[in-house]
Amino acid sequence: MSTNGRIRLVDLVKRFADVVAVDGVNTEIEPGEFYSLLGPSGCGKTTTLRLIAGFEQPTSGQVLLDGVDMAHTAPHKRNVNTVFQSYALFPHLNVLDNVAFGLRFQSVPKADARRRALEALDLVRLNGFEKRKPSQLSGGQQQRVALARALILSPAVLLLDEPLGALDAKLRKALQVELKALQEEIGITFVYVTHDQEEALTMSDRIAVMSDGRVEQTGSPREIYEAPKTAYVADFLGVSNLMDARCEGTGRVALGEFELQALEGSIDARGAVKLTIRPERIQLGPHSHSGPNVIPGMVERTVYLGNATQIIVNLAPGQRIQVVVPNEGEAISYQSGAQVSVCLPQEALRVLS
Repeated sequence: MSTNGRIRLVDLVKRFADVVAVDGVNTEIEPGEFYSLLGPSGCGKTTTLRLIAGFEQPTSGQVLLDGVDMAHTAPHKRNVNTVFQSYALFPHLNVLDNVAFGLRFQSVPKADARRRALEALDLVRLNGFEKRKPSQLSGGQQQRVALARALILSPAVLLLDEPLGALDAKLRKALQVELKALQEEIGITFVYVTHDQEEALTMSDRIAVMSDGRVEQTGSPREIYEAPKTAYVADFLGVSNLMDARCEGTGRVALGEFELQALEGSIDARGAVKLTIRPERIQLGPHSHSGPNVIPGMVERTVYLGNATQIIVNLAPGQRIQVVVPNEGEAISYQSGAQVSVCLPQEALRVLS
C-alpha cells in the first residue's frame, strides 16, 4: 500500500457571503484509506471535497497533502484526481481516447499512452471496449471509464463525488462491491462523498458524518452505526428509534412510568436525555411476558420487506418504535392491534445526553 495520500484538514472554513458551508473541519485521512463524507444535501460534504481538489479555496484553515499545505495551490498541481457524478466523458472520443486524454498534457509518447490506457481499462474490467463511444455504453460502464481516466494519472488521492448517484439501485449495489475491491487492489486513498447511508457502510474504512458544515462523528462503519455519539448521527445513519427519557445516572432511565437500565452511551447523565436502540435489537414477545427492560405495547402495522418484516409498535408510555424481525422462513404472527411485550436489551440501549 502507498505511503502517499495522507490528508489532514486543519480548522477548515469556507464561507460563501453570509453562508458558512464548511465550519471548522478537522480530520485526518490515512494513506490507502477508503474515507467517506456522509450527510444530507447542504451539509458541506461536497464543498469539503472541492476544497481538497482545489476547485474552491478556503476562507481559512489548511489542506495538507502528505504534510504540504495545498490550500492555495491550483488543482492541476495537486496529486489528486476527481470522478464526478456526471462522468463528463467526451462523446466524440472512443473509450481508449477518453481514458488516455489526461496524458496528452504530460508529453507521454503515443505508444506509452495507449499501453497505460489499456492497463487502466483492464483494471476496471473494460478490456475489449476501447473502440466504443460513450453513447454505446451503459451507465455502469461509463462510470468505469471515468474511473480509468482518473486512475491513469496515478494520483495519490482519488476524490469521488457521488459517482454512483445516477445509476439504478441494483447496479449501484453491484458497483459498490466492485469499487471497494478496486480501491483495495490499487491501494490509493479514496475520499468518497455520498448521502446514501448504506453505500457508506458498505464501502468505507471510516466515515465522517457531517451536519451544517461540521463533522459530527468519525469512525468505522461499525462504530458509527453501533455507537452514535449524538441523536443526529443515530437518526441519520440507518433506522434508529429515538425516545425522550430521563436519566438518573449509572444508566437508570425513566421512560414514562417504566424504569429501564442502559449500558451504553452517556449513562452517567442526569435529566432529560434521548434513548436510542436499533430496530433489529428489539425483541417482541407475548403480552404476558414481563421482566427487566420489558414494556407493553400494541402493534400498529406490519410491513413485509422480503428479507425481514418491519413492525411498528406503540409503547405504553406513548412512544412509537420500529422493530425489524429477520425473515427465517416462517410468517410473522403479529397483526395490527395485537398486544405484545417489547424487550429493549440493556446492552443495546444507548443514552444520548
